[in-house]
Amino acid sequence: MKKISWFIIILYMANASKTFAQLPESPVVKQIHDRFTKEGLKMYLSEDSTRWLKAIGLLQVQARYNWNNPGSAVYGRLQNQTADLGIRSLRFQIMGQITKRIFIYSQFGLDNFSYTSSRKVGDFFHDAIAELKVHKKYISLGGGLTYMGAPLRYSVPSPGNLLMADVPLYQQTTNDQSDQFGRTLGLYAKGQIGRFDYRVSVSKPFAIQPASLDTTYSTTSAFSPSPPNLQYRGYFKWHFLDIEDNMLAYNSGTYLGKKRILTLGTGIQYQKNAMRYWDSITIPTNPTITEINKNLISHNLIIVGIDLFYESYLNKEKGNAITIYGAYSYADYGNKYLRYVGVMNMNTGNINKSYNPGSFGNAFPIMGTGSTEYIQAAYKFEDKLFGAYGTLQPYFDMQVSQFQALGSNNMTMFDVGINWLMKGQNAKISLNYQSRPVYTEKSGIFTEVSSARRGYIFVQLQVAF
Repeated sequence: MKKISWFIIILYMANASKTFAQLPESPVVKQIHDRFTKEGLKMYLSEDSTRWLKAIGLLQVQARYNWNNPGSAVYGRLQNQTADLGIRSLRFQIMGQITKRIFIYSQFGLDNFSYTSSRKVGDFFHDAIAELKVHKKYISLGGGLTYMGAPLRYSVPSPGNLLMADVPLYQQTTNDQSDQFGRTLGLYAKGQIGRFDYRVSVSKPFAIQPASLDTTYSTTSAFSPSPPNLQYRGYFKWHFLDIEDNMLAYNSGTYLGKKRILTLGTGIQYQKNAMRYWDSITIPTNPTITEINKNLISHNLIIVGIDLFYESYLNKEKGNAITIYGAYSYADYGNKYLRYVGVMNMNTGNINKSYNPGSFGNAFPIMGTGSTEYIQAAYKFEDKLFGAYGTLQPYFDMQVSQFQALGSNNMTMFDVGINWLMKGQNAKISLNYQSRPVYTEKSGIFTEVSSARRGYIFVQLQVAF
């Protein structure tokens, strides 16, 4: 009976859509069609269109091939190269202007799902906020599970509107260490006063687990397992040309030549006693309370940054454009803090003791105590380079970091790639190649193996609505 009911509903909907398609052209039908194609899944809750609900979806699928770091293994079995398919990101967003002053936003999905992932898990809420508009533009106050306020532009990236196939991950400074994929529970204020845009937040970082870490000591700084103090963030930018929308926390990587943007931004992130390390070469097996109080150092986390974003069309009618972004930041995570990151890592460990335990698969030291310079640039060809099949956007980026833990070794990583924009950001295929460094480690001293640089190539299909 249930199957018959569903069949009747589907048949009715098919017939209704056929009838609708046969309706004569009229201002009402055209208005409905134009609104849907321009605004997507958006439903108005009032006749004057001031109250509304909107749904957005995003899927990024990657086919990948990686030349693994030396000693990389999958559950103890050595692997020199790996090919696989993975879901980099799957997101569903619901947002709405519930009243003239109340705005809500939530985002649900999963990230980094591959053949080594735990099955049937991984989806979670990325964001859940409620916001009160105190003044039309000057100030809005909000709170919840939020990403607002950050030291650099791409600390809060818009995944569906990136220039590169992926984000500069070093800017997501505490990702999954003391937060949930960058988000924490907190309060924020944001607004635009003329050309000045500001975002500030105060939040409670997640407690470091498990509690057994309280008995683990190292001269290398790590996130402290002590109850966390409040964390403060702020990002401030000045618009010299067109003004970017600030309805959501997320920053776009490109407007595909539709706007002329020039912004200068600066930001800060601070948390008291967020880190800790053992301030002595000798660490006793069972240190006394006196030794702990004398040698266990609590360290404040502080990250500051400055960046410049520029995009402009070269010919407004054709739509060809250039995009340039540059950033400098300094991060103090404490003594010789260094973190290896491998996006959706295809391996599970390193069985070669000459290399850092975290250096398996496609991982490299992406963040740490020290300074980082970063640049990305792209050129977008005219909109109809291939007629109805869209256009191309080649790009390039480079990260150069001077991390304390690496001594005189600069960490240099770069990507080259190209976007095939079939329907703007809604239907896009990206081809990306990344070159990363490899280091050996002995007694905490890192040495770059220049002849052992590794490559990572992937094709990503992005579909969004």
